[in-house]
Amino acid sequence: MPNNSYSQMQCSLCRKVVNTHSRYDFPVYDPRTGFGLCKQCIKDLNNAISAHEDTEAKDHAIEAAEEITSEISRIRPHIIKDYLDQYIVNQDRAKKVLAVAVYNHYKRMKYGLDNKDGDDIEKSNVIMLGPSGCGKTALLMHLAKLLNIPFAVTDASSLTEAGFVGSDVEVAVRNLYYAADKDISRTEHGIIYLDEFDKLARKSGENNSITADPGHEGVQQALLKMIEGGVVEFTAQGQRKHPEAPTIKINTTNILFIVGGAFVGIDKIIAKRIKKQDTAIGFGAEVIGKDNKPKFNELIHKVRPEDLMKFGIIPEIIGRLPVICTLETLDEDALLRILTEPKNAPVRQYEKLLKMDNVELEFEETALKAVAQKAIKRKTGARSLKGIIEDVMLDIMFDIPKSDTPRKVIITAECINDGAEPIIKEL
Repeated sequence: MPNNSYSQMQCSLCRKVVNTHSRYDFPVYDPRTGFGLCKQCIKDLNNAISAHEDTEAKDHAIEAAEEITSEISRIRPHIIKDYLDQYIVNQDRAKKVLAVAVYNHYKRMKYGLDNKDGDDIEKSNVIMLGPSGCGKTALLMHLAKLLNIPFAVTDASSLTEAGFVGSDVEVAVRNLYYAADKDISRTEHGIIYLDEFDKLARKSGENNSITADPGHEGVQQALLKMIEGGVVEFTAQGQRKHPEAPTIKINTTNILFIVGGAFVGIDKIIAKRIKKQDTAIGFGAEVIGKDNKPKFNELIHKVRPEDLMKFGIIPEIIGRLPVICTLETLDEDALLRILTEPKNAPVRQYEKLLKMDNVELEFEETALKAVAQKAIKRKTGARSLKGIIEDVMLDIMFDIPKSDTPRKVIITAECINDGAEPIIKEL
């Protein structure tokens, strides 16, 4: 456009007439519509937008601080433990560790909002160790229901280093983003649980595969910055990152990371370390026989960072997971309590289901013991309790709806062990 077209123009906002031959004095102009904005109005608009964004940011920070303050009074450690006691049997130590870790996570967020120029409080990320079926995931799922922040579970065994077949480590943050209903602010104050974390331990060459990170050390290295706190970039659709794909950026500084796994064999590593420390020679030395070897529940609470390093977790990761939470194996008495006591106990669930068909359900004490003993034989802990009951209840739940007659169904030990028919009485 020739310069003489700018000789005299009127600003569409302030209505001021500008006499100029310079395009820079009238940066915005559309000759087709005659719409234009002078340089001063553009500056005023930019200042107004910046001021509005600053006000919005301050208002959001105030709202976040108020929300966190109210939550702190609602989720004190003893309150969290009392809540978890309603759903999880035993594991008192683990409940206390998680309650304190979550409470400190909220206090850390509040401190960061109140003291932006002060010293930062480091995150209390947690590593959980316990056998299969002892309640690791159940603890965290119930904890997530109590908390008013997003929570996401990611299977760490599916993660691979960039360039290998599998999921990038950023998928953990993406899962949290969707759990927060795509709210970036809520995502940045959530909790991520990496399950099966022990599967990322370094291997000494066994089970190598061309479709996975052979030693898994690359995945641990990739997780370092994310766990410590930094900006993570991922694609909304879940595809691998490439220059043309739009990305979402999440700051993980205030995201609490909890990693967990069975860590099969860690008890042997602990026992070996303790044996070396306690080794004594001479007539006064204590003789340790096979019968007085320490049991798993005694050993697991003595785990130290050096045991985790021996297992295959790199030191840098261990340094970013300062809180160690250990869970015990569940014995027969604990499994019996799990069957009936918690609010969501398996037996209670089936009682409610049959009650909807006007049928009472009763488990004999011997039947409950048979279920617990079967679960112990399977070495799957509480995870298999509902499956064992489901096998017994399948035919009953299929036949019950055929009649509306009020009845009572009694499950005996023979039903569990031998597949016998349950006792059915009309009421």
